[in-house]
Amino acid sequence: MKNYIFAFLMMLVAVPAFMSAKDNNKATVVFTVNPKMTCQNCENKIKSNLRFEKGVSSIVTNLKEQTVTITYNPAKVSPERLTEAFKKIGYAATQCSEQCKDGDSPIPSAATGHCATSSSGSCCGAAKSKPACPAASPSK
Repeated sequence: MKNYIFAFLMMLVAVPAFMSAKDNNKATVVFTVNPKMTCQNCENKIKSNLRFEKGVSSIVTNLKEQTVTITYNPAKVSPERLTEAFKKIGYAATQCSEQCKDGDSPIPSAATGHCATSSSGSCCGAAKSKPACPAASPSK
C-alpha cells in the first residue's frame, strides 16, 4: 500500500514538471494577411488549413484587427514555413515584429516591412481608422 501511495505522489510531482518543460518549447508569431479577412469563413479557412502544420499548437484570428496569432514549437516549424503555408491557401502573410504581439493592429515600417512603433507612440498605431497593414494592401 505504501508503494502505491509513493508512486501516486511521485506522479503528482512529475506530471507538472513535465508539462512546464513542454511549454518552454513554444513561440508566438503575429501575421497580417492579404487579402484581408472579411468574414468567419476567411478565419475558418486559415485555422483549418494551418492547424495541420507540424508544431502549430494554436491559431487565433482577429477579424477586427486583421491579425493571425500562431503559437508554435520552433523546433518543428518556423515563421518562414508558416508564411509559405499561408501562400498555399491563397494569402500573402506579413510577419509582425515583437512589439505587435500585444494585440495592436500592425503597421509595417517602409524599410523592413515589419511592424514598427507609430508616431502616436503605440505599436502598430492606435488609430483604428487606418488600414490594418498598409504594406500588405494591394497597390493601386
